[in-house]
Amino acid sequence: MIELSQHNQTLIFNCFVAMASGLSIRIMLSLVKQKWASTYHHTMSYILLPAITFVITKVISGNIALSLGMVGALSIIRFRNPVKNPFELVIFFALITVGISMSVNIKFGLLLVASINATIIASYLFEIIAKKFNLHIFSLSFDEGALQLNIIEIQSKKAIDILHESKFLLQYVNDKKQQEFHYKLASKSRKDIDQIRKSIDQNQNIESIEVKLY
Repeated sequence: MIELSQHNQTLIFNCFVAMASGLSIRIMLSLVKQKWASTYHHTMSYILLPAITFVITKVISGNIALSLGMVGALSIIRFRNPVKNPFELVIFFALITVGISMSVNIKFGLLLVASINATIIASYLFEIIAKKFNLHIFSLSFDEGALQLNIIEIQSKKAIDILHESKFLLQYVNDKKQQEFHYKLASKSRKDIDQIRKSIDQNQNIESIEVKLY
């Protein structure tokens, strides 16, 4: 049987810790209802990216010639998959940094992962508390609303002031020729959509209402 030296055992352990750290970030994102991170591809990316970065950093450390060659080889790789939002890009950068940190000092990597997870859960809890006081801290992008949020679309003959002032408004279209007003609003909570619908139920200018619950 092949016996691993203490140094190799430490490398393998650190590599697995890097993978577990990436998985912990993936789990934390799911807990705060960031469903875009729950796919198989994202899960595998979060597990493998820190480990790959860890190994690359270890391989090229202390060898300038090999470092230059590795940079040249890596420059051929292109990430052509479009990033849906800046936060997704930040997470990928964080995963790479976790791998690098683990290769230098495992304490740095664990501290970074703990800080990332703490920030994610703290922002989520802060948003929940703010909603209890009817405060909406974070606005929603159109892509987020289209992909993973509850949506209500309203078509009206006249403008509806209450919808213009709503923080859930994602899209507003005014067709001057047809004299039609189209609104699209989205929220993570179904209660918000129900409240929007109740607030306009008595409006006689509304031609159609379409609700899509996620």
